[in-house]
Amino acid sequence: MTIETDVVIVGAGPVGLFQVFELGLLGLKAHVVDALVQPGGQCIELYPDKPIYDIPALPVCTGKELTDNLLQQIAPFHPQFHLDQEVAEVRKSDTGDFDVITSKGTHLKARAVVVAAGLGAFQPRKVPVAGADAFEGKQIHYSIKNPAKFHGKDLLILGGGDSALDWVLALQPLVRSVVLIHRSNEFRAAPATVAKMRALCDEQHMQLMIGNVTGIKTEGEQLKAVTVIGADNITRVVEFDHLLAFYGLSPKLGPIATWGLGIDKNQIQVDTERFESNVPGIYAVGDINVYPGKKKLILCGFHEAALAAFAIKARLNPGVKVHLQYTTTSPIMHQRLGVSPSVELTAI
Repeated sequence: MTIETDVVIVGAGPVGLFQVFELGLLGLKAHVVDALVQPGGQCIELYPDKPIYDIPALPVCTGKELTDNLLQQIAPFHPQFHLDQEVAEVRKSDTGDFDVITSKGTHLKARAVVVAAGLGAFQPRKVPVAGADAFEGKQIHYSIKNPAKFHGKDLLILGGGDSALDWVLALQPLVRSVVLIHRSNEFRAAPATVAKMRALCDEQHMQLMIGNVTGIKTEGEQLKAVTVIGADNITRVVEFDHLLAFYGLSPKLGPIATWGLGIDKNQIQVDTERFESNVPGIYAVGDINVYPGKKKLILCGFHEAALAAFAIKARLNPGVKVHLQYTTTSPIMHQRLGVSPSVELTAI
């Protein structure tokens, strides 16, 4: 069965969800496809409980709270989600519409496509020692969905970027002990975060080891320790209950790379008026796109989604002027949002 819609959005992260809202305000229906099993993208998969401080009008919120708020905001437009599947193929028909086929065989026909796929089909970089994969999801973790599970445990954290050090600071008060292992004494994290981590080490609330993990030690079906070769070439054994590895993500465009789009370093090239790719009718917003001056911020993605929505509306209604209407005063906006204005504004 073919499902027809105005727009297919590839990616259900914050920018993809906000794209639903901007399209909905203009009367356009959207279906959303995402490889993850739930909406939210990296905010849910990598840092659902980490605080975010740069969302306008929200002094602080977690990744989960941001996702929940966006889902509530787009609820009036009844978007349809196709989760746990990738867009495997996009074909442009003779009529100018797009046939979108997913990895599970879902067939969507859309008048436009918006790629909001973040870093693409990403996978965390794994612990590079033999046998480690057998303990993934048990004692080795590449993301944290429930920090409470580490309460009172001995924790080993690998990495030197923002994710590793942010979780060191967040989990240190909860756990019995925490050891951070990084390959050098130079860190990629924010200087203030590094300073807080070093202060915890000085106060003997945690331990920093400079070195590389070279192997694992098991006892029955349990992972008990890792071997670490230090900068002094001495191999040490570090025991733990859980290991958290934050080596970063290995982004891959996946099937998107075969769509004939202009690509620059795994990012889709777009203009800054419509955020349209070199293929008319295919747009890209959020971290997946690139243009002069691009900044990888959620709020920048929200701006891109708004302009892309107006461009799509104009493309689907050639010759018809797209009027800018405000949600505070427009009866059409109120109707689409399913709200009643609390204050009637009278023209003077």
